[in-house]
Amino acid sequence: MTKALTTTTSHDGHTPPPAVGIHGVSKSFGPRGNQQPALEGIDLTVAPGEFVTLLGASGCGKSTLLNLIAGLDEPSAGEIHLSGGRPALMFQEHALLPWLTAGRNIELALRLRGLSAPERRTEIERLLELVRLGGTGDRRVHELSGGMRQRVALARALAQDSRLLLMDEPFAALDAITRDVLHEELIRIWSATGVSILFVTHNVREAVRLAQRVILLSSRPGRVVREWEVAIPQPRRIEDAEVSALSLDITDHLRREIRRHGRH
Repeated sequence: MTKALTTTTSHDGHTPPPAVGIHGVSKSFGPRGNQQPALEGIDLTVAPGEFVTLLGASGCGKSTLLNLIAGLDEPSAGEIHLSGGRPALMFQEHALLPWLTAGRNIELALRLRGLSAPERRTEIERLLELVRLGGTGDRRVHELSGGMRQRVALARALAQDSRLLLMDEPFAALDAITRDVLHEELIRIWSATGVSILFVTHNVREAVRLAQRVILLSSRPGRVVREWEVAIPQPRRIEDAEVSALSLDITDHLRREIRRHGRH
């Protein structure tokens, strides 16, 4: 029987537990007797305050794994242990409600937390300032650029007050300059909040620029095949020599996985 547990302290009472601990997790889809494995035997932990990126070829199960961690689906086998409550999830599409203002979109998450009206107003202002959108709370979604919409979506995710943020290719649809700016903003916000981040991307340079650790999944079924510690000091830039060198090494391993499984 599979299960997802929420814990708050470690067994010794001193070392904090991981933000998420994934143990032997597998996931298959399809009718019984003809199931297709998407993930197989995933073991992965994200420490409190750690920034981890998850890489792999299209269809390797990256988004499936995030859905399992978020509780949107259940694993076929294995266990997922969470600390700090339910994680917040941010998608590639901003998923903002177009008939609401930026502030009202953020307020939805605050209402679920049970905050009073004055508390919600204060928190909306704080979160908009955090994502550098102060003074835009009354603007509707269609009045915002693509990058601004993703900032509002990030503020709404942070409004859930979770200690784990799951990000599923949130900048993939943005132009290169906007994406570059939001990389800088995300690192600033991560440093300011101390939230743990598990960030899915297919962009190797993006993974290296952002993360403390890069995890590579094999093609379907997805398995953890390699990981890299990224010791390059922040702030980093896509064009930095060290970022480029590590990106080339990771890209080489990714290509081998794609060739081995015949996937593109």
